[in-house]
Amino acid sequence: MALNLRQSEILDLARADGRVLVEDLAARFGVTLQTIRRDLTDLADAGRLERVHGGAVLHARVANIGYAERRQMNAGAKAAIARACAARIPDNSSLFLNIGTTTEAVARELLGHRNLTIVTNNLNIANILAESESCDVIVAGGVLRRSDGGLVGDLAKEAIEAFKVDHAIIGTSALDADGDLLDFDSQEVRVSRAIIRQARRTFLVADHTKLARAAPVRIASLSEIDTLFTDRRLPAEMARKCAEWGTGVVVSSG
Repeated sequence: MALNLRQSEILDLARADGRVLVEDLAARFGVTLQTIRRDLTDLADAGRLERVHGGAVLHARVANIGYAERRQMNAGAKAAIARACAARIPDNSSLFLNIGTTTEAVARELLGHRNLTIVTNNLNIANILAESESCDVIVAGGVLRRSDGGLVGDLAKEAIEAFKVDHAIIGTSALDADGDLLDFDSQEVRVSRAIIRQARRTFLVADHTKLARAAPVRIASLSEIDTLFTDRRLPAEMARKCAEWGTGVVVSSG
């Protein structure tokens, strides 16, 4: 499907915010509600968005969005989340960093830290941290997933299980209303679960668009996470659950 200029911008807005509303879009573009509804229907028919009452959300598919595309989505918010998370990591500590564009942003923020030992199953993170002469980087072996530089499978899981670290910093593809972290690849999920088990504290870095997405494989619950770093206030029910579970929430605006 060839998108017109308005449809392309609608898709960009959906990628940034997770969802778009018919009335907001009509006001933004100065067109009728019916025109926006036709745009959203066209985008939904092309598999780019999923229609919901009053608007549309990013398509809840069983395959993840392309990695290069994800890097551009909500980049400013991811950078703010990364700064807040990195500020909680002391020098002279050990940590895991797993696959994800937000964990890559954290790696960039850690370049000014000293005497870190970092274990990762993400080749992109290893390359970022190679710039620091003060960080020891250990790459977990595994099957290379060329689409994003991730190392997954049983070899990666076994490599992770050889360590016990101070902090794990993980990402997720989706975060549902029950507070469950979700992903698309069962091999990656097994590695993420091992990372959580082998860390004394676990930080989740996830921007608000993850709340509008779905994925089929469960990683863990927010109840197993020490602190969630995000860019918008959580829905009231999820915030209540985090308070009950003792899961801290840090909101950083991009």
